[in-house]
Amino acid sequence: MREEFQADLNEVSRLTVTMAEAVRAAMRNATTALLTADLDAAREVIERDVEVDAINSQLEAKVADTLARQAPVATDLRRVITALHIAADLERMGDLAEHVAKTAQRRHPSPAVPAELRPVFQQMSVVADRMAEKITKLLGDPDAKLAAELETDDDAMDDLERELFKVLLDATWPYGAETAIDGALLGRFYERYADHAVNIGEQLVYLITGEPVADQD
Repeated sequence: MREEFQADLNEVSRLTVTMAEAVRAAMRNATTALLTADLDAAREVIERDVEVDAINSQLEAKVADTLARQAPVATDLRRVITALHIAADLERMGDLAEHVAKTAQRRHPSPAVPAELRPVFQQMSVVADRMAEKITKLLGDPDAKLAAELETDDDAMDDLERELFKVLLDATWPYGAETAIDGALLGRFYERYADHAVNIGEQLVYLITGEPVADQD
């Protein structure tokens, strides 16, 4: 029975890592589409979001089946429930990457953002990718210290969003309201992507320590 349960846990872990890798690739490709008006990259992100949703459904079904058959307790229960919460955040991260790609698709053949905004979005994408990379690493090798670093990365993303709004709200902004709205929404997509990464980090700290992050402050 224990071997069967370990196999269940391994499958849950595999599905979670697969999701994490997929949403990292999705945001990288979405950024490419955004900054270079790459329609193929945008379409790939949009089409493959269905795969992320399917993996999430598989994971949810596996967790439900494991809970029903194995009735885990203590640390084992925490592992299963944490995976479920992490998958929910990963699914949302995939949706946010899809939103970026859809903006790029809608604006094609022109780039979705003007030249003045590209540097900040490039920096946002670097932060987002760094956070997604850490998540993938943490899912294979949980480490509370590395998980806590995601908060610092999120602070960097928040700083970049403020920098973005300074450009958008400047009196010399020459591109009109529609482009400004697109820019603000895109910034929000990256910022929320980072927020969900922080949520995952907090879940991983809880998995490692057994204590909610708020209780450790």
